[in-house]
Amino acid sequence: MIVAAPALALFVLDQTSKHIVAGAVGYGKAVVVTVFFNLVHVRNFGAVFGILNDPELGVQVALFGVLTAVALAAVFFLVRSAGENETLLFFAMGLITGGALGNLADRLRLGAVTDFLDFHYGALHWPAFNAADAGLCIGAGLAALSMLRGPRRDGD
Repeated sequence: MIVAAPALALFVLDQTSKHIVAGAVGYGKAVVVTVFFNLVHVRNFGAVFGILNDPELGVQVALFGVLTAVALAAVFFLVRSAGENETLLFFAMGLITGGALGNLADRLRLGAVTDFLDFHYGALHWPAFNAADAGLCIGAGLAALSMLRGPRRDGD
């Protein structure tokens, strides 16, 4: 349950926010929110930081579908082998699961992932991302932290 709840919450947040932005911001357009943040409506056919972001390649949905399946299998293995007190690890795995499924849903539906969060400083832009990406990164960081601190014992 501690894996399913954050996974479902992130998946719903991700898909809902993408739907709202897609309806409010024209494709390829930007809405200035602050001096360092815009809402944009772009699609990433590739992976993180635009790797393989070429719609002409045509292999991304299959490739990233397989990678998502491998990642979810790793999550399943980690959760099954973790002790029952590993709540931080379980929460982290939930975020990773929700993020992976949110981006996979986009790939299956659209052939690409919808990104909309655009942070910048002047002309320097961090690559646009979405709630699923944020959940994946936070989940990976929390998982690393959980693994570095070691297994939790009763009463810890």
